Amino acid sequence: MSIKPGDRVIEFKLPSLDGGEFDLGSYRGHPFMISFFRFASCPFCNLRIKELIQLQVELEGRFKHVAVFESPLSTMQKHSKRLTAPFPVLADPKRVVYKKYGVRRSVLGMVKGMTLHSPTLIKGMLKGYLPTEISKRYLTMPANFLVDSGGVIKSTYYGNHEGDHLPLEEVNAFFLEHQK
Repeated sequence: MSIKPGDRVIEFKLPSLDGGEFDLGSYRGHPFMISFFRFASCPFCNLRIKELIQLQVELEGRFKHVAVFESPLSTMQKHSKRLTAPFPVLADPKRVVYKKYGVRRSVLGMVKGMTLHSPTLIKGMLKGYLPTEISKRYLTMPANFLVDSGGVIKSTYYGNHEGDHLPLEEVNAFFLEHQK
């Protein structure tokens, strides 16, 4: 099952990196983005989080975002010491929310990302994001959803490989268009 533009957002609650529980309902009335990532030490994912942190700064806090990782919370806490995100970073190790949003796994996508985008992979690894977590999480493909203030999904983006995310230009344009 895939989510399509025009669908209502599926609300959820998940444990947060800060030790609390995040309720997506707290974003009601605001435009926001949901991003599904692979695992806590994924080089592609951590580089993308850095880009999203920078976007948060550029949009002066008007950018609401929630990042979901398939890793257990304890693993995320161990790997997040260098990553201080101004948005919730959540753990869904059992893929409960991943399944609701139709986030898929792909062996071909993993191989494609590692081979066609090896410079990005190497860049992430040189920054200290070493993919040490060996599991099926390697097969998870990223997914991004832009949601308007009424809770309607305006854009869906299911990545074709492990480093394939919604272009930042589209994210930026969405938030600039939906400013209050």
